[in-house]
Amino acid sequence: MIENIAFEILSYPISYVELIGTLFGLISVYFATRANILTWATGIVNEGFLFILFFQVQLYADMFLQVYFFAVTLYGWYQWNAKTSENKIFETSFKNKIFLAAIILLGTLLSGIFFTNIHLYLPTYFKIQAAYPFTDSFVMVTSIVATILLAKKRVENWYLWIAVDLVCIVLYFKKGIYFLSLEYFIFLWFASYGLYHWRKMSYD
Repeated sequence: MIENIAFEILSYPISYVELIGTLFGLISVYFATRANILTWATGIVNEGFLFILFFQVQLYADMFLQVYFFAVTLYGWYQWNAKTSENKIFETSFKNKIFLAAIILLGTLLSGIFFTNIHLYLPTYFKIQAAYPFTDSFVMVTSIVATILLAKKRVENWYLWIAVDLVCIVLYFKKGIYFLSLEYFIFLWFASYGLYHWRKMSYD
């Protein structure tokens, strides 16, 4: 529970679930910037604790996103371990970039409508109305696309993570989960470094 506090920083109480999820998220993203396969193992811990956290702060799209992350983590772990041509870092085509942008826009719209009304569809499980459903849906849909690109080692995944990080910094701050908001500020730096490092590797 988020009421179980590990410690306080500047009068902000940090729960064990937020602390563990945040730390393993940082570790996982660091490994991703280095194209290190350990990003997937540490990501599983991050996903489990954030699932619990997001349910308690009514960010339901982000909560369901962790389930997806878990599935893609297993796929990415397998994919990066495979000795195939798909294991190389490269950029996707312009046509695919347009297609992915359309998927993100349409997915955000449909998901936002669904999560706006999820407390009506499933009142037994979601008693409180979703917070910022369209913004949360953008984070969810863009993260889904970015994770697929990460698993396939496409450089563009970092552009999408940069967009997600910028949105999450504001979103989580407004929801009062400040430690997680700070984490996404650090993620923004990691994503910028990951973009630089992966582009360099793709040209080698």
